[in-house]
This record gives sequence, structure tokens and C-alpha cells, in this order.
Amino acid sequence: MGQTPSVSTTILGADEVILNMGPQHPSTHGVLRVKLKLDGEKVISSECIIGYLHRGVEKIGETRTYAQFAPYVDRTDYVAAVSNGLGYCEAVEKLLGAEAPPRARWVRTILTELQRIASHLLWLGTHALDIGAMTPVFYCFREREEILKIFEKYCGARLTTHAFRIGGLLYETYDGFEEDVKKFCHDFLSRVDEYEELLTENRIWIQRTRGVGILTADDAIAMGASGPVLRGSGVKWDIRRAFPYAAYDQFEFDIPVGENGDTYDRYLVRMQEMRQSHRIVLQAIDSIPSGPIAARIGKVLKPPPGEVYHSIEAPKGELGYYIVSDGSTQPYRLRIRPPSFVNLQVLDQMIRGLLIADVVAVIGTLDIVLGEVDR
Repeated sequence: MGQTPSVSTTILGADEVILNMGPQHPSTHGVLRVKLKLDGEKVISSECIIGYLHRGVEKIGETRTYAQFAPYVDRTDYVAAVSNGLGYCEAVEKLLGAEAPPRARWVRTILTELQRIASHLLWLGTHALDIGAMTPVFYCFREREEILKIFEKYCGARLTTHAFRIGGLLYETYDGFEEDVKKFCHDFLSRVDEYEELLTENRIWIQRTRGVGILTADDAIAMGASGPVLRGSGVKWDIRRAFPYAAYDQFEFDIPVGENGDTYDRYLVRMQEMRQSHRIVLQAIDSIPSGPIAARIGKVLKPPPGEVYHSIEAPKGELGYYIVSDGSTQPYRLRIRPPSFVNLQVLDQMIRGLLIADVVAVIGTLDIVLGEVDR
């Protein structure tokens, strides 16, 4: 399983063991190497060693035109490609001083919230599987498949879904789009109830998650955590509400928060987030305005010299794009602020004093994707 122990010095009368967990360990959710320092099975400290999936995406962005780089961001958080595309397109639009028309903003919101549900479903199924529950992964992939079918019908892709274009949309919604979305929403809440019946009151699930990986609100803020990791610690912060983008200012939704900042709370927050995404999609699908799907921005994009930072509430937290323009057709500088990369730094603090088995639960509760950690 990628674990190679080696005995080092004796400290305080205990044999200190260094254990390599990964980078090909099934519970690290990608090529993450966690170097654990153990006293027996108790974690003394840890070090995350990353970079195995580094591809230089940001530098690639500086050697491509603004439009050419758009498909590359789909490959960072590869289980939430739609969200990546939205953040990038809106960042460039802000640099251009352009705005997508209302119809495009509504469709963007619908697809992005469906993507949030799909991402959370993948998280829930694999997180439960890590801890020993096999049934949820089949249930979750059943619903996720229906969302991927909608994506495929809309733009031809299921995973690295290049749904948006700078200025709005490339594709108009297909015939039956609204009916497909409503059909999915009709059954979805009862499916979430099924997941909760399996896990929420399950005594093994509670023992493995409650009081495990506690992150206080102060520590979460100090370390820059965002998304469900931050809200699970009781901090009511959501970029969709704080700095509305797309069409989020048109819809009502709640921001679920936890109380104890443990793995169980972060589980409950994500379950509620799926329900709130369902609520947003239903409001949006019933009120899509008519009109154009793209702004008039020209075929050759040359933003005026300047810089911009734009962030969105991706499924895993704050996803930000920082772009510097020198007036040419390519970004002078481009940097991505991925939530998985920032959230990963809290792992060491969360697992100190826990057992090896708890490390698996805490990595799962962070919901990291190494594509955006390494970039």
C-alpha cells in the first residue's frame, strides 16, 4: 500500500517510527505522500510532500492566448471542471470590463451548482469507502451519472467539461435541457435521505468521524481554509453570498455551518450544501431569461494593461484567478489560488495525536484533488 516503515531515534522513552503513506496509497486520493512520524500508532507530526502531478499549468497560461488557455483549467480540479471554467472566464471578463448576458449567467449558475453536487457525491462515496462503508459509493455514483449525462448532452464532455467561454456560453441549451434538470432534481432529495439513513446515525460512522480532526474557527481562518472545511468550523462565509457572481444574487439559499469543527460536522455541512444546491437549481431552471448567450467581446482578446483577482465558491472552497495583462493577447502573469492546496496545510495540525486510521478519515474530510494542489 505504499507504506515503508523505518525506525529512527528513541525520544522520551518511545521508539519513533517514520511511515511513508503514499504517494500511491488508495486513501490519499491521488499522488500525495504523507510522511508520518509515529509513536506506536499515534501521530506525533506529519509532512505533506507534493508535486508528483505538477504540470506547470500557470506557466502554460502565460504562453497561450486567453481563449486557448480556457480548456487547461478544466484539468486542475478534474472532478469540478465546470467550476474551474466559470472562475477563469469571469476573471478574464472582469479584466476586459465585460459581462455575460443574463441568460448565460443563469445557465452558468445551473451547471455550476450541478457540478457542486457531482463533486460532493464523489467526495461522499470515496470518503465513506475509505472509512469502510461500501454501499454509499454505488448510490452516489448513481446520481452523479445523471448529472454527467446532462453535461455530455450540453457540450459533449463528462469529466473535463469545457462548458463556458469568455463572454458567456458557446452552446445554447439543448432541447429538453430544462426537463432533464427538473427530472434529476425531482428525485435527488430522496436520494440524499438515503445516504443519510446509511451514515448519519450509523454508530461506526459516528465513532470514526465525531471528535476526529478538529479544526477550530480561529485556526481555520488563520490558515486560510475555505469552503466546507471553513464552514464546518462554524464560520459562515460563502463567496456566493459575500461577493455574488454569475446569478447568485437572484436566488435564496442558506449557508450551512458546523459547531465542533470535526470530521462529522464537515460531513453534515456538505450534505446540507447538496440540498442548498438543489434549491438554487430549482429556482434558476424556472426563471431562465431569454436573450443572447454571449457578450460582444471580439474574436481577438486584448485586455487593457492591468491586473485582476477574481474568486468563486468552488465545491472545495475559494478558487481564485490572478491575472496580469500587459495589453497583449496573452497573460503577462497568471496564478491560480486552488482551495485544495491551501486546505491541505491544515492536515498536520488536525491529525496530531490521532491514530493512523484517523489520518485516512481526515484526508477524506478535506476533499483534496491533487490536480489543483500540484497544478
